Amino acid sequence: MKGQSRRWAVATSTGGTVGIAGFAFWLSFIALTDLARRSGVAEGQAWAWPLIVDGLIVVATVAAFALDGHRSAWYPWLLLMAATGVSVAGNVMHATVTADAGVPALLAGCVAAVPPLMLLASTHLTVVLIRSTRPPEPETVHEPAALGATAVPSLPSPSEGSGEPDVGDRRMLAAELRGLGWSNKRIARELDVHPSTVGRWLPRADHAETSGAHQTDETDLSGSELVMEGAAR
Repeated sequence: MKGQSRRWAVATSTGGTVGIAGFAFWLSFIALTDLARRSGVAEGQAWAWPLIVDGLIVVATVAAFALDGHRSAWYPWLLLMAATGVSVAGNVMHATVTADAGVPALLAGCVAAVPPLMLLASTHLTVVLIRSTRPPEPETVHEPAALGATAVPSLPSPSEGSGEPDVGDRRMLAAELRGLGWSNKRIARELDVHPSTVGRWLPRADHAETSGAHQTDETDLSGSELVMEGAAR
């Protein structure tokens, strides 16, 4: 019930502001058309000048709210202020030129400045009312990003009677970290040892293959030497 009442209130207010904007546009349109005609614009083209000026007020107001939060939102606001300034100045000049001799120029100018200002205010209010009827956007919950792909294994607690973890524990932890893709230098910093120590604990696969190949060559060489010695005997 409360939501329905609010919608009716918003609809009524929106209709009222649109009506006020229409009347303000009409008064400003008449004054600016006559000013353009007096300034030398042809009779059949004078009506376009107020459409350009006051129409930009409406368009820039809607664009300013459409770009709300964007970096380029300053541009429609700049156009809005410029168009409003031109419209107010044009209405005031028209009033001072066409006012009766008995009417003070200040009074005529103040009265003439009301329609363009009300056009700006009513257009602004209409956009605000329309935006208020939109349902709120759901809040996005951002989960904290993981610090790494996998949790780093914890260093085993030191054994009794020793201030440091055993070498075997460090070697096991180094193997786990190597499985996570850590380099020897990073593992050495984590375990507070020299990188060469990590290299001895965890030899690379290519190094192991090379070592195995050297051992095979040495074995083959030793076998060949034995055969040669037996033949010589």
